[in-house]
Amino acid sequence: MILENQKFSIRSFEQQDSGAITDWAKTEGFIPGLGDIGIYSNTDNQGIWLGCIGQKPIGSIAGIKYNKSYAFIGLFIVLKEYRGNGYGVALWQHALNYLDGVECIGLEAAPSRIKDYSKWGFNLSSKTTRWQLDNNFDLLPTGFYNEPLYDLEVVDGRALPGKAVEIYDAQREASPRPHFLSDWLSHPLGKVSTVLDPNGMCHGFGRIRPCLLKDGEAWRIGPLLADTPPIAEMLLRNLLNKHNGKIFLDTPGLNPYAPFLLESLGFESISNTFRMYKGLQPPVQMNQIYGLACLELG
Repeated sequence: MILENQKFSIRSFEQQDSGAITDWAKTEGFIPGLGDIGIYSNTDNQGIWLGCIGQKPIGSIAGIKYNKSYAFIGLFIVLKEYRGNGYGVALWQHALNYLDGVECIGLEAAPSRIKDYSKWGFNLSSKTTRWQLDNNFDLLPTGFYNEPLYDLEVVDGRALPGKAVEIYDAQREASPRPHFLSDWLSHPLGKVSTVLDPNGMCHGFGRIRPCLLKDGEAWRIGPLLADTPPIAEMLLRNLLNKHNGKIFLDTPGLNPYAPFLLESLGFESISNTFRMYKGLQPPVQMNQIYGLACLELG
C-alpha cells in the first residue's frame, strides 16, 4: 500500500540491495544467477538504481556502460503493487539520461514490451531463445559432428588463460568487456571451462553457475562461445558433467547453428525475448555465440 505522504525517489545501488534485487528478479522469472548482481555493479558502479517510496525500495533498473560506445539496460523491475503510478517511467528515464551520448544501447524485450520500447527509439535486432534441459546425465555418448578435435583440450578452473580468453571474447562481442569478464570468470560459484590448442590459443569458453527459480534452484550456462558447433558441443558436454537438474541457456537468434546442437543434446525451447538496440547496432557476427552471459547485461 502506497502512503500518500511519502515521495518517490531514485538512489544509487548499494551492496546491501543485492539480496532484494535478486529476490525480485527470481519472482519475475528472470532466473538470476547467484552472485550476478554484484558483478553487474562492479562492471559499472554508477549504473544501477533503486526506486524508493520513502525509504522503501520498490523497483530497480540497470543502465550499464561498458564504454562510451556501448551500454545495456536490464533489471527493470517495479513491484506489482506499485505499478501504474509512473514509477517505472521515472526509473526508465533516469537510466536513459545516464546513458545519454552512448552510441548504442541494447536491451532484451519481452514480446509484450516491444511496442513500448520502439516508442523510445529502440529497434528490433533478433529473437533470443531460452532453452531448458532436465539433466540426468543421459546424453548420447557420441558427438554429432565428424570434425576431429584431437589437438584441442578442455581446461577448467584456475588453469584458465585469462588473457587468451579476454582476447577471444573481445573479437566476438559488441564491445570489449575485460572488467566484467574477469569478474564473471573468476567468480567462485559454478564452473568455467575453455578449449585450448597446443599453442595455448583459445577456441571457445563457457561458464555454468547456480541460479534461482521461483520455487527452487537450477543451473544456468552463459557465456558460451566457440569457433564451431563441434567445439561448442565439446564445451557443453564438459559443463553439463556433474551438474544434475534443470539447466538453462539463452541463445541469440543470429546463431543458426545453436538450435540443432541444443535440440540434439535434449534441450527444449521454453520462451523468447527480443534483442533491441537504440543507436548504431554493433557490427558483430553472432554465429560463434551459443549462450549469452545474461539477459540483464547482454
